Amino acid sequence: MKRSLALALTLASGFALNAAAQVPAAPTAAAAPAAGPAKIAVVAFQVAVAQTNEGQRSFADLQKKYDPKRQQLKVLSDEVDSLTKQLQTQGDKLSEAERASRAKTIDDKKKQLQREAEDAQNDMQQEMQELYNTLASKVYDVLATYSQQHGYTLVLDVAQQQTPVLYASESTNITKAVIDAYNVKSGVPAPPAQPAAAPAPKAPGAIK
Repeated sequence: MKRSLALALTLASGFALNAAAQVPAAPTAAAAPAAGPAKIAVVAFQVAVAQTNEGQRSFADLQKKYDPKRQQLKVLSDEVDSLTKQLQTQGDKLSEAERASRAKTIDDKKKQLQREAEDAQNDMQQEMQELYNTLASKVYDVLATYSQQHGYTLVLDVAQQQTPVLYASESTNITKAVIDAYNVKSGVPAPPAQPAAAPAPKAPGAIK
């Protein structure tokens, strides 16, 4: 149960964009380009969105917004652990009624923890998705302009799980160029460098 509580406690970190992140569809071209040799580029679109100065700032602000809830869940989890240990060590000295009462209290708090953790996770994922979609639309506009200016006839997204790209030389990767172009257009300064932190254990499907 402690493992499940730990998973429930994890409030999302970094850019847990998951597969839910959607890339804006390319608009229909008004006219077909003149025939000529294809010029192809690749881009890690989700990475580009996440690593723009605006993206880093916005997602960091979202993390800070949920810090109080993360702390609240940790306090509740610690309380459940403490009550559970007390019952395990003192159970044989308690009456049957007292053991049952304490067990019910622990069970109620576990359910509360699970419910509040799921609500927080759902709320954060929804806000993260909305934030991503809004920013992705603007980054896509910059990507389209950049591609047209540099004569690219096709840009493939290598961040997709089902990408058809098996190999691409680094010279065809325009991810950083798109990030730089967006940063110039947005005017958002780079976020201050953060001190290195020890990596936290990750749980699939959980927000931390």
